[in-house]
Amino acid sequence: MAVPTQFAYRTSKSIGVVDAAPVYQPLPGLERVIVVDASVGYAITTLPAQNVFELGFSPLGSFIITWQRPSKDENGDAIKNLKVWNVLEGQSSGSEHNEYSVVGKFVQKSQTGWNLQYTYDERYCARVVTNEVQFYMSEDLGTVWNRLRVEGVSDFAVSPGKNHSIAVFVPERKGQPAAVKVYNVPDFAGPVSQKNFFKGDKVQLKWNSEGTGLIVLAQTEVDKSGKSYYGETTLYLLSVNGEFDSRIELDKDGPIHDVTWSPNSKEFGVVYGYMPAKTTLFNTRAKATYSFALAPRNTITFSPHGRFVLVAGFGNLAGQMDIYDLEKNYQKICTIEASNASVCEWSPDGRHILTATTSPRLRVDNGVRIWHVSGGLMYNEDLQELYHVTWRPQSPSTQPLNTPLHPVPAPHASALAYLGTVKTPSKPAGAYRPPGARGQVTPLAFKREDEGGAAYVSNGSLSLGIGVNGFGKARKREVPGAELAPDDGNAATTGSAADGDEQISKAALKNKKKREAKKAKDAAERATGLAPASDTALPAATPSPSRSPERRDRGGHERNRSRGHVEARPQSKQGQRDARRSREQQPNKPSPAPRSNGVVLPPPATEPPPDLTVTSPGSAGTPQDKKIRALLKKLRAIDDLKMRRAGGEKLEGTQIKKMDTEDDVRRELEGLGWNE
Repeated sequence: MAVPTQFAYRTSKSIGVVDAAPVYQPLPGLERVIVVDASVGYAITTLPAQNVFELGFSPLGSFIITWQRPSKDENGDAIKNLKVWNVLEGQSSGSEHNEYSVVGKFVQKSQTGWNLQYTYDERYCARVVTNEVQFYMSEDLGTVWNRLRVEGVSDFAVSPGKNHSIAVFVPERKGQPAAVKVYNVPDFAGPVSQKNFFKGDKVQLKWNSEGTGLIVLAQTEVDKSGKSYYGETTLYLLSVNGEFDSRIELDKDGPIHDVTWSPNSKEFGVVYGYMPAKTTLFNTRAKATYSFALAPRNTITFSPHGRFVLVAGFGNLAGQMDIYDLEKNYQKICTIEASNASVCEWSPDGRHILTATTSPRLRVDNGVRIWHVSGGLMYNEDLQELYHVTWRPQSPSTQPLNTPLHPVPAPHASALAYLGTVKTPSKPAGAYRPPGARGQVTPLAFKREDEGGAAYVSNGSLSLGIGVNGFGKARKREVPGAELAPDDGNAATTGSAADGDEQISKAALKNKKKREAKKAKDAAERATGLAPASDTALPAATPSPSRSPERRDRGGHERNRSRGHVEARPQSKQGQRDARRSREQQPNKPSPAPRSNGVVLPPPATEPPPDLTVTSPGSAGTPQDKKIRALLKKLRAIDDLKMRRAGGEKLEGTQIKKMDTEDDVRRELEGLGWNE
């Protein structure tokens, strides 16, 4: 019989261990923070450590490592807050409740990377200090066994495989590229594999389970190209023997959301690209073997036996989890809705998935849910301020997979009770659509790439420029007052006058026509001699070439802004009348005919003045006609609403009330003497 799986949790008021499938029962007697045998719930001992914030186990469970907040003693010296406790030594003593002996103490100020890293057999453990990685024999942590000196080392990762290897990371420094180096323990004479690269402020080092391959996820704090607010990410693959190292080429622009190895150490999965993201499986030579459908996802994890893969979208995404069967041609088994989940882990038996909503990310709706791989909910428990939850580590060899999909076990009573409270929506909830856009086809600009829309393309700037995914017309950089240069290469920017008129409002178009009519009228007056005579009119200032065309047309209103020029004051009304009277009393003298080389030329043909009639919409007609036009407009709107309702569209209450006024509108039209 297989060993039952278990999970442990910690809330603000209690901790607990629960037996999972198929019993789903908590273990009693866990009222205090103690060390227990989780298989039976027997309390072994307590740890004499106060204010413990982090706790971890060595790979084989022989040691417990605790981290306390940094503090100082009475003399101002830092207290050793990282302690390693020997579990086996405590169990071997005779008393029932024994305090474990401390085998090592260290000063560890940073909570990031606080834990010691052990080899698979717990023979060695290591921790990083300034410019070196220190190695200890696990039984003697008081003496440094060996040192790996690397200038500027900031992070490292010990291989989980049977080969004692270690990877160290050195960030960019003084123009030198960042580097990841792999060493064999204890041969530190030179690295067996190395990769240099730029754009690497920090990295994630991910070993496969056999320790033969290493994935390096490099990230910068700032993306200098401006494409991403969260920096730039790149991915590299190294072999531990130095035979292969390469950058992993990804065929979709955007950040790398997640990367993880398969338990078989022969392939890994990457979720990358702007949303909707792309999920691809690669082999150990960085060659893509299979790509899943585009979807809003940012997490990938393999089952312990490597048969299933889970691709999910958590955080600011909807929390959907897609499960695929890798042994059946990547067939999709189901999609699970796990909204607001902040924890997602496969059970050691490879048949169940644990999801949880934890604090402080969300302080409401905290709880644990366990799902079957086929998609059904098996267990639910609501908890107050849940801080942490995890499965009890067990080897997959103790949990044979057999046929995980059949038969599907019966759900626990808590799952049935929870499903009874969940309301099924009457129709799928979608994005809000304004009334004018309902019942119409969604434009491609508003669709995601996986729904048939255009792929997102970042232009590398935070401006409101137009691109593949923008809206409206493209903006062009203009200098105020400068002449507009023609742009033959961008028809969307220049366009015709008719295209420009379509983009402006009715009021702006009306004002534009008025300005054009006024300009045409002024031009006609100057051409036919209706303008004031030159002997009385003020000389127009020559327009500055730096002024805009609109200001140049206002020649009579130009001001000379230089201080040395004294502007002529406009004449008073009496002076204007006297000047007009004097012009009328003078006889009209014919202007001399133009000559060219002594030959009298015929007078130039005068063109007829343009039509200066300015029409304004709504200016003609009596008040009764205006009233009839307004009522007819209401009838057309009512007919449009009737057609939309006949097409199956659901109307709002105000639209239905408007339709009910049709008879009143028609009676009012008849009263005004209008007949169809």
